[in-house]
Amino acid sequence: MKKTIVVLAALALMMGSAYAAEWNFYGSARIATFWDDTDIISGDDGNTQYSEYLQVNARIGANVKVSDELTGRFEYGASGGNANIRLLYGQWDFGAGKLTVGQDYAPMSWLWSNQVYGHDGDLLAQGALYSHRAAQIRLDFDGFKIAFLNPDTTVNNNGAGYAGDDQVIIPAIEVGYTLDLDMLVLDFGAGYSTFETTVGSDEEDVDSYVLGLGAQFNTAGFFMKGDVYYGQNAGNLIWISVDGDTAINDGFAEVSGGKLIDNQCIGFMLVAGYKINDTFTVEAGYGYNQTDLDDNDEDEDESATYYINTTINLAPGVFVVPEIGFLDGSEDGDTETIYYGMKWQINF
Repeated sequence: MKKTIVVLAALALMMGSAYAAEWNFYGSARIATFWDDTDIISGDDGNTQYSEYLQVNARIGANVKVSDELTGRFEYGASGGNANIRLLYGQWDFGAGKLTVGQDYAPMSWLWSNQVYGHDGDLLAQGALYSHRAAQIRLDFDGFKIAFLNPDTTVNNNGAGYAGDDQVIIPAIEVGYTLDLDMLVLDFGAGYSTFETTVGSDEEDVDSYVLGLGAQFNTAGFFMKGDVYYGQNAGNLIWISVDGDTAINDGFAEVSGGKLIDNQCIGFMLVAGYKINDTFTVEAGYGYNQTDLDDNDEDEDESATYYINTTINLAPGVFVVPEIGFLDGSEDGDTETIYYGMKWQINF
């Protein structure tokens, strides 16, 4: 009987808290319909293939407001056709700044491209500075952000296996700063992580860092956005792909010949467009990545991505985005893909 009373009291408390909070639900249904033709450099030529799928970033979620000081958000996606947590965090405004606890976009996540191929690829692994959504403890102070995250301990590129033991002592650290100058917005970002791994009988430090600079310009319907980054073993901090595909598996240190080899990484992206009217917006984009292992061999690898699209608004919250683009690898075994098609989206 006592247990029943306790349970009922807990439920009543939860219901009271729920009614006290403001819940604003939202959703976004996204379908992609594309034709693509992929060739392997120095290999087989592919055939044109059609695909239609629910995008992994289709979503449903809610913004929650308990008070002016305490808010939260959750968002579920559709990865692999199954619900997955995209966002789940709480935020406390303590006056001088804000404390965020949970899974959110890390400070080095600049979502500036509107490329729609590859589940709204946005050039995220093709030159954009994108650290992804991650569990974190973050502090925000008037344009400045600092976050502490669990380090990525991947070693070797392209998903190659590695049997070493890892030891993590400190969290990864990311910082970002936004300077708003009205028509021009400047962004600065940096990240660092380190962990130990075994290479043969030795312990080696895998040190990763990234420095990024970005700018956004907007006037009279015309906009331009771009970033550039440089780093070492940057794949442990941001998304990188240099094989002419959309796989996120490059930019890591390599273990070869019984030693650890660092990987130098550089990339940039640029998008420009024009909002013709409330119905049509045209955008073109270019992204570039390059990685180079520090072993004095010819291990430099690079890729480039191009696209042009038009956002067509059919009604409030209803739009389509026809797009054509090209993903261009450079090495034997890399791929070259030309694609064309459309994204269909309804926000509710």
